[in-house]
Amino acid sequence: MDATEDTAATGDTGDTGNAGDTGTAGTAASTGVVISPVDLGARVDEALAVQAVAFGLDAAEVAVRRHIVLRHLLNPGALAYGALTPEGRLVGFVYGMPNDRSHWWSTVVEPYLREGGHDHWLDDSFVITELHVHPGFQGRGLGRGLLTTITGRSDLPRSILSAIDTESPARALYRSLGYTDLARQVLFPSAPRPYAVMGAPLPLPRRAPRTGN
Repeated sequence: MDATEDTAATGDTGDTGNAGDTGTAGTAASTGVVISPVDLGARVDEALAVQAVAFGLDAAEVAVRRHIVLRHLLNPGALAYGALTPEGRLVGFVYGMPNDRSHWWSTVVEPYLREGGHDHWLDDSFVITELHVHPGFQGRGLGRGLLTTITGRSDLPRSILSAIDTESPARALYRSLGYTDLARQVLFPSAPRPYAVMGAPLPLPRRAPRTGN
């Protein structure tokens, strides 16, 4: 996430693996890492340390993000999940909330969505605000597990997010879960790269689609 205001921009999970059916709390296959609810406000510095490594944030950007995350968590319906090692280390996290058209992110993406006839996706949607997995734990299904777990707690009919508009493991993961492009080349103030807005119906599939015979 490069935008410097409130966003719903997900970062690099590096994660196209399959965590299996995690339910509301689970363990990604062969990792020993447990996905469970976390008090993200209490662990915000740990979470931002993961985001800084995964997404390449400097100290000044982390300081800005800290205030944004804490403010986001005050929104009604906000949820947060973490990926925790057996020692309790936070190696990945996701948080989101029911979307609100008055939020800054929505006001930026709305014209792009409206142009393609997709602005209704801003209503009755659970927005994935941040999703990050530490590079040392990517490729193990944690991104998938975090995303399916948090959206599985929502009673809304769909989910929406934004990601850097380039082909990446994160974008491949979102597509494998049913997210499709709703708008591309979305420009956030102060963000050096354009974003794509993606949406998917809920619930998300729990398992990666099979390939081959």
